[in-house]
Amino acid sequence: MNRELYDFYIINKAHRARRKPFAPENLAEVYAAEGLSPAERVCRRFEEVCRQEVPHIEPFEKIVMVRTVSTLPDCMTEGEWAEIRANHGVHENGYVSNLCLDYSRTISEGLLAVRRRADEYQRRQIDALIDLCDRYRDLAREQGREDVVAVLDRVPRYSARDLREALQFFRILHYSLWIEGDYHNCLGRFDRYMYPYFAADIECGKLDRASALELIEDFFISFNKDSDIYMGIQQGDNGQSMVLGGVDEEGIESFNELAHLCLEASCELKVIDPKINLRVSKNTPDEIYRKGTELTRAGLGFPQYSNDDVVIDGLVRLGYDLEDARNYAVAACWEFIIPDCGNDIANLGAVDFPALADRAIREAAHTRDFEKIMSVFEREMQAECDRITSSVKDIWVMPAPMLDLLRDGKKYNNFGLHGSGIAVAADALMAVKKYVCDEKKVDAERLFAALDSNYDNDPELFHLLRHKSPKMGEGNDEVDGIAGRLMDYFSDALEGKRNCLGGVWRAGTGTAMNYIWQGSKLGATADGRRAGDSYGTNFSPSLLAKVPGPLTDIESFTKHSLARIINGGPLTLEFSGDIFKNAESLDKVAMLVKHFIHRGGHQLQLNAVSLEDMKAAQKDPDNYRQLVVRVWGWSGYFVELDREYQEHVMSRQEYSV
Repeated sequence: MNRELYDFYIINKAHRARRKPFAPENLAEVYAAEGLSPAERVCRRFEEVCRQEVPHIEPFEKIVMVRTVSTLPDCMTEGEWAEIRANHGVHENGYVSNLCLDYSRTISEGLLAVRRRADEYQRRQIDALIDLCDRYRDLAREQGREDVVAVLDRVPRYSARDLREALQFFRILHYSLWIEGDYHNCLGRFDRYMYPYFAADIECGKLDRASALELIEDFFISFNKDSDIYMGIQQGDNGQSMVLGGVDEEGIESFNELAHLCLEASCELKVIDPKINLRVSKNTPDEIYRKGTELTRAGLGFPQYSNDDVVIDGLVRLGYDLEDARNYAVAACWEFIIPDCGNDIANLGAVDFPALADRAIREAAHTRDFEKIMSVFEREMQAECDRITSSVKDIWVMPAPMLDLLRDGKKYNNFGLHGSGIAVAADALMAVKKYVCDEKKVDAERLFAALDSNYDNDPELFHLLRHKSPKMGEGNDEVDGIAGRLMDYFSDALEGKRNCLGGVWRAGTGTAMNYIWQGSKLGATADGRRAGDSYGTNFSPSLLAKVPGPLTDIESFTKHSLARIINGGPLTLEFSGDIFKNAESLDKVAMLVKHFIHRGGHQLQLNAVSLEDMKAAQKDPDNYRQLVVRVWGWSGYFVELDREYQEHVMSRQEYSV
């Protein structure tokens, strides 16, 4: 590790003192007064950011470029956005996000070659970007950094010839997307498109393994220079997601030496970006599972695993070509997307499963007919999906000239919906089935009265439902089967629906922040959950489940086929950090991951946590600045999280093996 580089950017964050806000701050009003088109606004802002940037190069860094302009004013006024939203569907803040682009094509051609086929706005942005890079080169020459001069004499004008030039070119392109206003910019299958440069350098002796690792670590640190000013709910939620491994275009499993170096770099640096995703399958060697588990031991909340055996088939079923499905990447959190030609919006909304279950229970529990309750749930699911899908019309997105340079059209235009609180919904329905319908120990009126009082008027029923009723994740086939039916209802409700761009709708098991947001709005539920309490994150047990151990958890969440609910959404397992001190336990965790994949699980993330460290961090945050935890589909520094997210992470199941 380059300790000087690490301390400057990661520990001391000394570069932040050089930042200044963009001027003028009222940019949108200025543009509106001039009557500029959205494309002209994006282009002008890009040009102006490049002009206002002040190059800085540290004597110990090889991959250069750092943000000194700390803000990026919106291009549109609030009134203009209100008018747009009145006539169009707008996703999040209206800018392009969560896509995986083809960086490799531009890196292999150079911007001057790309410029020949660019439109007016793209040519202007290319010129502004090259001018900024030239100012970096001039500074490098003043500092006597001839190594940096040589790299910037070549890229980004011309094609990269070696790994260092390719990594620097990527840094320039990635930087350009952020200052254009695009966000959650993913890296995609990094080990595949960068491998030819790495292999050529190794073969000719320009790099050995140690020097290649040092270069990769320098590159990894570059993702953390500006991440605090990137778009996200909180720092860490910035979408800088890297995919390693997986099958090639012929369906053959591959995990190359560059992928190994990336795992080692992440392990050594312990930084929250880039976030590592491993594509694995039944053919993946045990060594890869162990390597992944070694990274889990580092306490970063990744790698996240995706199962090629399930995901590829699921994507093909949704209409993706096999070649594209085999090349899938992972979006900012977990959603499955296609590099280069994908234009999917994979996080367009979320279905609140516990709210639907509550409606079904309140309407039909008095019948004591469980199938009637399930029928009402199915009807409510259909109505909710109809409501969401019909409300999204004529999607409007800000132009993104630079981003469009890095992709080959918009072949796929599918939309994805998350499914929040699946386990909570299944648990609530199971409680009603057991105590109201089957055993008839509780009548509907008593249940409703307890729910309406937040269980304050019936502590006996609260104890029964919260502590005695079966929960998903505990190994109970009946409640797990109910969850499977709920997921089928979700998939069925979206089957055959077309969105406003002509694409399909994808059902998923992720939650994003909705496990807190939706939970905070829902009253008490029949599983013993109190009003306002959070759901379990993603496709995971509720916080009330008494899960015996990770094996039971895995088997509970892999009983039902997930091929039809393939938008993404991982099972999340929390392990005590102490278990990784033992080599035998490390192997056991690796084999648990393998077991999950072999049982047909589609996505898995693990967190190595210490409850005592988190408690100490809340009391003394300055001494725990580098403590990292997995939040939902991203990792962040614990002390920088909002209190509600800290508390949720602390309340999740912590396993030992």
